[in-house]
Amino acid sequence: MTLAHQVALVTGAAQGIGKAAAQALAEAGATVVLADIAGDKAEAAAEEIRATQHRALGVQADVGDVTDIDRMVRLVIEAYGQIDILVNNAGVTRRADIMELTEADWDRIHRVNAKGVFFCLQRAAREMIPRRSGRIINIASIAGKGYAGASNVAYAASKGAVIGMTKLAALQLGKHNINVNAVCPGVTRTALSDANLAVSAQQEGVSLAEMERRRAEAIPLKRANDPEDIAAMVVFLASEGARNITGQSFNIDGGLIPD
Repeated sequence: MTLAHQVALVTGAAQGIGKAAAQALAEAGATVVLADIAGDKAEAAAEEIRATQHRALGVQADVGDVTDIDRMVRLVIEAYGQIDILVNNAGVTRRADIMELTEADWDRIHRVNAKGVFFCLQRAAREMIPRRSGRIINIASIAGKGYAGASNVAYAASKGAVIGMTKLAALQLGKHNINVNAVCPGVTRTALSDANLAVSAQQEGVSLAEMERRRAEAIPLKRANDPEDIAAMVVFLASEGARNITGQSFNIDGGLIPD
């Protein structure tokens, strides 16, 4: 599944799923731009990729700001002349009960997870449409399909929005030969999920090790995802092997949601 001569933009790429996706795309041959609100960490992750003799660039960007999204895309075009693949990965959350959520929580989560995903998609599509080619891969979540273990209701709503916009965007961009799909991770070992797990452990008065055991036990395959499990699907959806797949939302969750 070579991606030679392809340019990929990955948001939220400084760590976790975004970083793993960027590394996997680079290993498949793509030139990768790693964007993150923490620009220094994005550049550090890009340097790791360059150390393996692949092309990568780190850029600072706040995907909740439409002006910053435009600046980010312009930097990619100035550096490499095109965008072939967008991995819409940047996201935020916190673990909270429905009655604990505030307006500030809602606005913060939807600013990045829903608004950011849409306007990154739209801006990248503007570059893809004239070339009649493109792959857009949105990182959603099984939270958007009703997973009971979701970190909070606002997060679930934001990821449901991502799944919905994936379907409609695929229908409207198909005439331009642009594929739009979503990946819906289940429990995945990242800094964000580990922070949520620590909160749960504290609330329930058990050790972190016990919470990790419970987390794995609830999964039919008895193991949480590593970020590389998500990255493998991203590479496939970016490849020619997925040329006739669009408008789909793929669960990677060890069987938590039989969808």
